[in-house]
Amino acid sequence: MKQNEIQDELTSIRSLMERSSKFISLSGLSGVLAGVYALIGAGVAWWITFGSDYFDQLNYTAYNDSVNGPLHANWQKLALTGIIVFIASIITGVVLTRRKAKQKGQSVWGRASRQLLFNLAVPLVTGAVLVLVLIFRGYFSVVASTTLIFYGLALVNASNVTYNDVKYLGIIEILLGLLAALMPGYGLLFWAIGFGVLHIVYGSIMYLKYDR
Repeated sequence: MKQNEIQDELTSIRSLMERSSKFISLSGLSGVLAGVYALIGAGVAWWITFGSDYFDQLNYTAYNDSVNGPLHANWQKLALTGIIVFIASIITGVVLTRRKAKQKGQSVWGRASRQLLFNLAVPLVTGAVLVLVLIFRGYFSVVASTTLIFYGLALVNASNVTYNDVKYLGIIEILLGLLAALMPGYGLLFWAIGFGVLHIVYGSIMYLKYDR
């Protein structure tokens, strides 16, 4: 009986240490909704870029003309679409994470959350600056792969202070980004898979595993 009590105490101590060193209030539902926003945004970007003439215009053997041309002509609209998706995802994530943190009795703005934000920000800001350089130099065909790779690096970097599952999502995002770099004409499709489909799958798993 005494041994069971000791085991319970050790479990409680371990739980307290995890709560203080890791941010465990990330919402799986916010991941699902972010994926939905990304798919909607990808659909809008697809229509802006190619419209209804996509299958008539697209020729992947000459993607510089068929892909970079429309991207160059519409990059402001595409950038605005991406910004709207990003802001909607951030707002949803903050609202749902605050609600989950309140339920768990964890402070949203503590040492763990600050470390999480820093670990995310370094690769994301670096990637954002690189994407701006690529856009202004006209390398539109590799923008999607660059965003996926740096987002994946940010997730792997942040996984040290949150759920370990985040690391596996990050690795998949990186691999997807590298594949997108090899197939630049399909960048928008890979972007939709990485930020849309994978987020919905990951968010659903996280919701079932941690949120219920």
